[in-house]
Amino acid sequence: MMRPMFRVVLLACLAACGPVAYVQQVTFNADNKVEEARAAKGDKWSLYWWTRATQYLHMARERAGHADFQAANKFGRLAAEAAAEAKREGEIGEQDPSKLPYIKLDNKTVAPAKEPAPAKDAVAPAKDDQ
Repeated sequence: MMRPMFRVVLLACLAACGPVAYVQQVTFNADNKVEEARAAKGDKWSLYWWTRATQYLHMARERAGHADFQAANKFGRLAAEAAAEAKREGEIGEQDPSKLPYIKLDNKTVAPAKEPAPAKDAVAPAKDDQ
């Protein structure tokens, strides 16, 4: 009698791994990091990383709504990384805005490119490396 019950419980636990990882990765980790970035004024001083973090968080929630928890976790991880950068730049901007990583070109302040542009014939990876 215990053996069939154990199998049912084990199957139920295995079926719920995606949502459990999503709750930990997105709901707790990424959400908290975005709120920390907001508190550190990342939305004011680090527009690039702030926008990136909030858009990845939105995409994580959207993917979870379609029950694609692997993609949701990946977007949650990316949102947390971007929020950490926004928080870092927000803290720097609140203390001394002149230390932010911006470049002056022809009397205009320009933010540096954060990532190189992909090659024309580059193909996006089909799967996450992790």
